[in-house]
Amino acid sequence: MMKAIVQDHYGPPRVLRMAEVPQPAPTEDELLIKVVASSVTTADWRMRAAEFPGVLAVPGRLMFGLFRPRNKILGGVFAGKVVEAGQDVDGFAPGDRVFGVSGKGAHAEFLTIAQDGAVVHTPDTITDEEAAATPFGALSALVFLRDFARITPGQSVLIVGASGGVGSYAVQIAKRMGAHVTGVASAANHLLLRNLGADEMIDYRAEDFTDATNRYDVVFDTVGATDFKSIRGALKPKGQFIPLNFGMKELWQALWARFHGGRRIRIGVSGDRREDMQLLAGWLSAGDLRAVVDTVYPMADFAEAHSAVETRHRKGTVVLRMSSTEAKPAAPAA
Repeated sequence: MMKAIVQDHYGPPRVLRMAEVPQPAPTEDELLIKVVASSVTTADWRMRAAEFPGVLAVPGRLMFGLFRPRNKILGGVFAGKVVEAGQDVDGFAPGDRVFGVSGKGAHAEFLTIAQDGAVVHTPDTITDEEAAATPFGALSALVFLRDFARITPGQSVLIVGASGGVGSYAVQIAKRMGAHVTGVASAANHLLLRNLGADEMIDYRAEDFTDATNRYDVVFDTVGATDFKSIRGALKPKGQFIPLNFGMKELWQALWARFHGGRRIRIGVSGDRREDMQLLAGWLSAGDLRAVVDTVYPMADFAEAHSAVETRHRKGTVVLRMSSTEAKPAAPAA
């Protein structure tokens, strides 16, 4: 048996509870991982509350449970140690530190994952908490900026929600791709953005970031703070608006813009590819990508962690330490 954070119903953080559940056993091609840390992401919040954005509301319920959650253990991102490897596993061994994307089940003391899944070795240069803070935000930023926006060196990029769980990685990745990056965040987070590589900062509380003319090649909205109509004037004539979340309105706008030329809106859903995880691990190891941790909560404080994520106001990623009962504050994200 093992401890896990489970939910029997959709709802606010109070629907979560700690429980003893059967410990999974690996098959021939799977790893059994002792989870040391796991992030709490906006995806966990949405699945817990069935708050699926826009056009995904009905498909989300059908996929994850119409009236109650089909999967009772949340947590799609993990970092930990291999404790057992199936007989067909090659490349991993007991004792290896690993991190990656499980899709579910990471808010527990143990999980299993296929050896060819989105799991890679953890660089020696980072902690398990930093490793757990990376995949969700960094993979989203990488796929949206590289594959959807197709950023090229010298382009001007506006990151909305630049200090959050996705935005803090988008700033770094856009800079690595050679862009001139402007980050939108509260003034209190501008030092963090500067340290992450942003060239310019906008305080959304004091300045209307949509009030710019033909300024940006790409606007990446990581938090749903604007829309195509509002931001269109800030885009260059062939600029692109990339919303992380979208609904039916954005689907129609993307279709309309595709056939009319000029400024465009591009939508998509990021995947969890092992090759991309290996790329991120290399950047982390070389110091070319920095994990941004807001707060580390002990496993027992799961409700507080979920509440913190739901506020949408944080620096980087909220992390749960799955193997400790005591909280250990993260280093300030600055």
